[in-house]
Amino acid sequence: MKRTTLILITGFVLLWNSGFIGAVYGLPYTGPFTLVFWRYLALTLVIVLYLLLRQRFRWVSWNLAAPHMLIGILAHGLWLTCVLLALDYQVPAGIVALIVALQPLATGALSGVVVGGEQANWYQWLGLVLGFLGVVITVAFRIDFGSYSSIFGYLIPLGSVIGMTGASLIQRRMEVEKRSKKLPVDLALFYQSLATTLALVLPAIFIEKLATQWEAEFIYAMIWLTLAVSLGAYVLLWLLIERIEATRVASLFYLGPPVTMFMAWLAFGDKIQPMDMVGLAVVFMGVYLSQLKAKNP
Repeated sequence: MKRTTLILITGFVLLWNSGFIGAVYGLPYTGPFTLVFWRYLALTLVIVLYLLLRQRFRWVSWNLAAPHMLIGILAHGLWLTCVLLALDYQVPAGIVALIVALQPLATGALSGVVVGGEQANWYQWLGLVLGFLGVVITVAFRIDFGSYSSIFGYLIPLGSVIGMTGASLIQRRMEVEKRSKKLPVDLALFYQSLATTLALVLPAIFIEKLATQWEAEFIYAMIWLTLAVSLGAYVLLWLLIERIEATRVASLFYLGPPVTMFMAWLAFGDKIQPMDMVGLAVVFMGVYLSQLKAKNP
């Protein structure tokens, strides 16, 4: 592997998973809905400024914009809101990352249902089951079954899995069917970001009243989440897609749980329990089985 590619991979993994840590820093100063709203309002403005400077800002037809806006609401709005809600319920960042790591497994197993001709084999289904079992093992030893709040908190990240899986399947179907013209990456991200902002404005106002403490730590967290994670990690992701196979890029997301657990340990002193490692090993076994599809069609 070339040195440049290795640097890009390292940068992407660190930036992407630092989003969990940045969210923990930002949540004491505002609510989950409001944090996502401010983050994507800022991101939308940054992208608009970029597009204006490049003379690329334009409205496209609803047929082109609508799918990307729906992807944005699912992949950014629902995914991030559920992650933040879980963190707000005191679910450790590493465990949230482990639960949402089910998404690529679910996408691979369900792609045949949504995209004709892409039938999931039994390795993929077994991988999904094992991945789910690994999450159950980890969560079962951490959850307080006598507390409704604890049970609800550990279930919330499943909403992130549903949102990102739905967005991935929509994106995959668009690529396979090629019904419409493909948007450039910057314009696609603009419509996704705009839709996320619009979707979050009502709950941010009516549920949390946009209550925000504009302390220095919150501002730093917002700058990091907007520029380093939403823009930096996204740009690195597309650079990697141009350099290496899509399946290898997708596999980088499985590094999320251990990397996030390590970051949370450094930043907050979150303890890694023995059953966390057992669950992580089972999830990785599921990931390994799901990757066998290339050799066993």
